[in-house]
Amino acid sequence: MTFESILKHANLSKLSRREKIIVAGGSGLLVLFLLIQLVIAPVFERNARMKRAVQSKSQILVDMQRLKSEYDSLSSRAKQSEARFTRRDKGFTLFSFLDQLAGQARVKERVSYMRPTKTEQKNSPLKLSRVEMKLEAVTLEQLTAFLHGVETSKNMISVSKLSITRRDQKEGLLDAILQVDTLEP
Repeated sequence: MTFESILKHANLSKLSRREKIIVAGGSGLLVLFLLIQLVIAPVFERNARMKRAVQSKSQILVDMQRLKSEYDSLSSRAKQSEARFTRRDKGFTLFSFLDQLAGQARVKERVSYMRPTKTEQKNSPLKLSRVEMKLEAVTLEQLTAFLHGVETSKNMISVSKLSITRRDQKEGLLDAILQVDTLEP
C-alpha cells in the first residue's frame, strides 16, 4: 500500500475542517514524537554518555597522577637508601656493629646475650638482619647512650622492639631486651 492508497481509503475529503485539523495535528504530533525518539533523544543520550566517560577518564587521570607522585617519592627514597648502603663500611655486619657500640657505650660487660638472625625478604635481593640482645643491670644513662648510638647510626639501623624492666629500685638499675634490625645486601 502506498500513501496515496491510504488517503483514498481514509477518505479525508469527506472529513470536516475540524476533523482535518485534528488529523493534521495528530500527524504533526506523531512526526514530532518520532523525531524526538529517533533523532534528538539519541543525541542527548550520547552527550550524557560522553560527559560520564570524560568524568571517569578525568578521575582515572587524577588517580594516575597521584600514583605517579607516590611512585616518584618511593623511587627517590629507594635511591637514597641504596646510596646509604653503598656508604656502609665494607664487611659491615649488625652483630659486630652492636658489639663495638656496646663497648663505646660502656655496656659491653652488661650484655647477657646477643642472638643474630637473617631472614630472606620476598621479592627483594635484601636480607633482614636482626640481633636480639639483653642488657642486664644498666643505668638509664647507659641504656640511653646505647640506644642513641643505634638510632643515629649512618648504617640504617633501628630498634624494632624494646622491653625494659626495673632490676633494682635502690640503685636505679634496669634490664633491657631489644631487637635491632637492618637490611643487608
